[in-house]
Amino acid sequence: MKKWTLFAATAALTLGLAACGDDNSSATGDNNSSTAGEETKEIKVGATAGPYSDMLSKAIIPQLEEKGYEVELVEFSDYIQPNKALDNGDIDANLFQHTIYLENFEKENNMDLEALKIVPTAPMGFFSNEFTSVEEIADGATIALPNDPSNAARALLALQEQGLITINPDVEELKASEKDVQDNPKNLVFQPIEAAGLPRAVESADLAAVPGNFALAAGLNLMDALFLENMPDQYRNVVAVTAENKNSQLAKDLIEIVESEAFEQVIDEEFEGFGKPEWMVNR
Repeated sequence: MKKWTLFAATAALTLGLAACGDDNSSATGDNNSSTAGEETKEIKVGATAGPYSDMLSKAIIPQLEEKGYEVELVEFSDYIQPNKALDNGDIDANLFQHTIYLENFEKENNMDLEALKIVPTAPMGFFSNEFTSVEEIADGATIALPNDPSNAARALLALQEQGLITINPDVEELKASEKDVQDNPKNLVFQPIEAAGLPRAVESADLAAVPGNFALAAGLNLMDALFLENMPDQYRNVVAVTAENKNSQLAKDLIEIVESEAFEQVIDEEFEGFGKPEWMVNR
């Protein structure tokens, strides 16, 4: 009888503790659901070192942190690794490329990436230590260009706008390559170079087409360029994620942040000279 009484008491105590545990679990669960949006979410975002890394750190990451994210900024030195890191899950989003580059890269590398939103972007600058005006560009001058197809087309289009070359009208301008140059009255010699190396090419080439982010990262002043490109929106940089995450909460939060007045205010204060996309200008 004593053993039975002890067993019953122990069972009652155990049930009581379990009930208390259930109550506590329920309360904690309710607590978590009511503050789910405030939970810390660890993410990594990537950019090429320079202005777009700065744009993330100054205009985007602070707002992500306000939304409960714990953010690590990963910097890259070229145009290849940021998309590879995004595709294999090493980072959750990146900011360094325009839409055309992204679309070409994912086709060539069998990736499925998604441009979320266009951001203000520094234009490509054409720098020269040899000439002080377009008119001075000499016959046979060497022109250093980006070696990736989309940015090469972008540089050729800018040269055409300056009257230095003519691109075959039957070719889509945004996909033009050197072989599509129809008229080259000054016999310009094109030197394809990996984009990150173009700032150094200012010293060796007669004229170098330097994408704005690499120009600024190398300490070049865009206003010192011989001329700047007229940039269509297709060549403005985008915040990108993988296609499978295009409807994720992170994607929605990134779009909301870029569309915010706080983001544009930082752009106006910290990124002078960056051309704004049509959606931002016309809203």
